Amino acid sequence: MSWAMAAYDHAETHYNILCAVPDARILRLSAVDDRICKTFSETFPHLNVDCFTEDDIKSEEQKELWRSFCNEFDGVVEDYNRGTLLRLDSSGGYDEKNTCIVPRVQFLAIEIARNRRGLNNRIHQIKSEQ
Repeated sequence: MSWAMAAYDHAETHYNILCAVPDARILRLSAVDDRICKTFSETFPHLNVDCFTEDDIKSEEQKELWRSFCNEFDGVVEDYNRGTLLRLDSSGGYDEKNTCIVPRVQFLAIEIARNRRGLNNRIHQIKSEQ
């Protein structure tokens, strides 16, 4: 299976889980969520994980920080550098305007932070109201 198909399947599965779980704060996305979250919070204390632009995470300055962050998880997180779809706005789904491609550990860091802050709970609420 191509990496693009795998990324799409992963995004679809992730979104379906968010739709089904009323409180995303209980979700674990990896065996090392705590370590990822701690390192992410220390490295990117001012990143607004709720909603950001692609430039907020892919500027030249940010690329260097993210490269260093990601490399810390080489050998720790399986396929840490695999291309993965990430939602830019946590209240939206995976669509062309709300999605960018990032390394898997970057997806994990941002989505773990969103889960722990309760930001992903809106997805379940929106789906429940439909």
